[in-house]
Amino acid sequence: MNTKLSNKNVLVTAGAQGIGEAIVKEFIDCGANVAIHYFSSSETADKLVQYAVNKGQKAVTLKADLTQEAEADAMVESAVNALGGLQVLINNAGSLIGRKSLLEMEELFWKKVMDVNLTSAMLVTRAAAPHLASHKASSIVNLSSLAGRKGGHAGSVAYAASKGAILTLTRSLSSELGPDGIRVNAVAPGLILGTSFHNTHTTEESARETTLGIPIGRAGNAEDVARAVVYLASEYDGFITGATLDINGGVYTA
Repeated sequence: MNTKLSNKNVLVTAGAQGIGEAIVKEFIDCGANVAIHYFSSSETADKLVQYAVNKGQKAVTLKADLTQEAEADAMVESAVNALGGLQVLINNAGSLIGRKSLLEMEELFWKKVMDVNLTSAMLVTRAAAPHLASHKASSIVNLSSLAGRKGGHAGSVAYAASKGAILTLTRSLSSELGPDGIRVNAVAPGLILGTSFHNTHTTEESARETTLGIPIGRAGNAEDVARAVVYLASEYDGFITGATLDINGGVYTA
């Protein structure tokens, strides 16, 4: 348990499923107040709120399409109003959406992937930055992917490009927002099984083959990512900014 996050106010986008759900629960267990954004998973979001309330912490659910500027702005304002401020932002929202090779790529599909994975993070961060800057020390953690490092599997060119852009966005924002006391870091998960992402887009055969190439000998899980995100978000590591933490069992270094 990271006690340095006790009573901190945290906003997690796409916080009601998969990795996002695990991140929210980890923050709650560390004593934080949480704003849980969701797009369709209201039932899980409501359960997380109850989990936080039972521990004596504040929590709220917020539905929004983060690719829409007005909705992203309103979501951040609602989070700030509900919690009484904001010290941590986790940009977790994103999706592969589907697999398309370059020759199959339509402009609308490309733009949709970029909007879901990259534009949404920019919009939410832009809205949240003034609130984060009002505190002495605040933190942003962006969710990238091993695909952003290595290019991804077949048919993920748009997704990999968007997640690679998240890595560069993280570096750029760490420089721009650093003077305001805001640290900006990223995590790049590899194969994380048990999530809707891989349940939808990764076959059992592909998962087995990928796992065989992981030096540590297993695939990751959502809790592996959540612990890393909470570590980067906490004030304990207050000199780390502009960094990306790879969470892949050693694949990137193999």
